[in-house]
Amino acid sequence: MNLLLIHNGIFHHGRARLPRAHYFLLRRTLSSRPRVSRNLQESYQLLRLPLPDEGESSPAQVKEAYLRMAKLYHPDSGTSMADEALFTQVEEAYRAVLAHQSRLQSCAGLVEEDGNQKMGDVVPQHRHYLTYEGVGSGTPSQRERQYRQLRTDRAVEKVLDYRQKEHEIAAAAEGALVDRDLKLTQAVERLVEDLIQESMSRGDFRNLSGAGRPINKFEHNPYADPMTHNLNRILIDNGYQPPWIIMRRDIREDIEKVREKLEQGRARLSDPWTPREHAQWQQLCGEAGEELKKVNKSVDNFNLIAPMLRMQMVHFSLEREIARAEKKALQGRQDRKSEREREWQRREREREREKREKTKTSKGYGHVGLVAWVLSLLK
Repeated sequence: MNLLLIHNGIFHHGRARLPRAHYFLLRRTLSSRPRVSRNLQESYQLLRLPLPDEGESSPAQVKEAYLRMAKLYHPDSGTSMADEALFTQVEEAYRAVLAHQSRLQSCAGLVEEDGNQKMGDVVPQHRHYLTYEGVGSGTPSQRERQYRQLRTDRAVEKVLDYRQKEHEIAAAAEGALVDRDLKLTQAVERLVEDLIQESMSRGDFRNLSGAGRPINKFEHNPYADPMTHNLNRILIDNGYQPPWIIMRRDIREDIEKVREKLEQGRARLSDPWTPREHAQWQQLCGEAGEELKKVNKSVDNFNLIAPMLRMQMVHFSLEREIARAEKKALQGRQDRKSEREREWQRREREREREKREKTKTSKGYGHVGLVAWVLSLLK
C-alpha cells in the first residue's frame, strides 16, 4: 500500500489528494474485517482450510478442497467413507466459503473505488472481478472458463442426483412388484397344499395303481436329472438345436456342394482333354480351393465348440477332393461304357429274335400258297 501523508488536514495518497472523511473510511475498512461467525468457521474447518484470521485461501484452493472432500463423501464415489449427509454438509460449506470470499472481495472493491474517486483513470477499475460468483482467478477470460467449468460440475452433480433418485424410485417399485408376486405365489402354494391335505384326509389317494412302488420316470437313464431332462425335452419339442450341430450340418452341406461342383466339372471333360479343357479344369480347381478355405475355417470354429473330442473334424484337402472327383469321373465312364455294352447286347438279342420270327412266318406262308395252287388246278 502506498504511504499516506498528512499535510494541513489534507491527506495525500500517492499523487492524489484525499479528504479527511475518505481517509477515515479507508482506515476503518482496512483495519477491520467482517466478523466470522461460528457456522462459517465450521465451514472452513469442514473443508480443512485455514480460517480467515489465520490466512487467506484463493478460490482455486477452495475449489480444490471441495473436490477433494466431495470425492470422499459423494454417494456414488464407491469408497467406504461415502455419506450423503456429509456430502450435503460439504456442499453447503463450499457455498458458504465462496459467499464469504465474495463479500471480502466486494468490500475491497468498494474501498478501492472510494479511494480512487479523486484519482481519475490512473488506477484501473476492478468491479468486473465481482462477477462469476467470486469464482476463479486470473484474467476475465480465464475466470469465465473456470466459472463455466464450475457450472458444468454443478449440472453433472444435479444429473447424478436425479438419476440416483430415479433408480431409487424404480427399485422401490420393482421391490413392491416382486413382493406382490411372491405373496401371490405363496398364497397359491398354501391353497394347493391345503387342497392336497384335505384330499388325503378324505382318502382320495387310497387304492391308487402303483401305490407303494417308486416312479420309474426315466427308465432309460435312472441317473438323469429330472429338471435337465424336462428342459431338454422342451427344447427338442420346440425345434431347438445346439449351435455345434447346426454348424456341423452347414459344413457337410458346403463340402457336398464343392464335391458336386468338381464331379460335374470333371465329368463334362473328355478323357484325353484338350488344352482349353485343361485350363477350364485348373480354373475350377482354384475356385474349389477358395471355397475349401472357408469350409476349413468353419471346421476350426466347430472344433472349438464341439462337446466331445471324438466329434471334432479334420480339414478338407483340395488334392483329396480332386482325386475323389477323378475317381468318380472314371467310375462314371466305366458305368456308361458297361451300360452301352449291355444296351448293344440287348439290341442284338432283339434283332436275332425278330429274324427268327420272320423266318418262321415266311415258311408258313410258302406251304399255304402251294395248297392254294393245287386246289386251283383241280377246279
